[in-house]
Amino acid sequence: MYLAEERIIGLDVGERRIGIALSDASRMLASPLTTIAAQPQPQALERIRQLVREYGVVELVVGLPLTLRGEIGPQATLVQKFATLLETSLGLPIRLVDERLTTAAADQMLRELGVKPDKRKLQIDQVAASIILQDYLDQQRTS
Repeated sequence: MYLAEERIIGLDVGERRIGIALSDASRMLASPLTTIAAQPQPQALERIRQLVREYGVVELVVGLPLTLRGEIGPQATLVQKFATLLETSLGLPIRLVDERLTTAAADQMLRELGVKPDKRKLQIDQVAASIILQDYLDQQRTS
């Protein structure tokens, strides 16, 4: 059993925006939390640090955008560097997980919910982060 304050944050890191999701205290469900600007990077790191403190986060899950062939491309390399900065800055474990097609899944989910295109753009990153985090939580329960 986990303590109430031991939550996990999921991140969908992009060049312009970072989608953030949060697990519930039981680590069963992931919910979209917010979207922040990725640049300037020091401010993005500070905002994530604030959220970690505010929600009692003990671990972060970062989506790794592998190519469709499962290889590390230029975008995945940038995400790996950001994850290293996060780990150094926060001193918490960072888990990199395959996030292929999560943005497409998030877009489809928002379409099915009837969210208008201009609103989808504002929510897609945090919904993608929640898909990344939910996949991770599901894997942890089954392994």
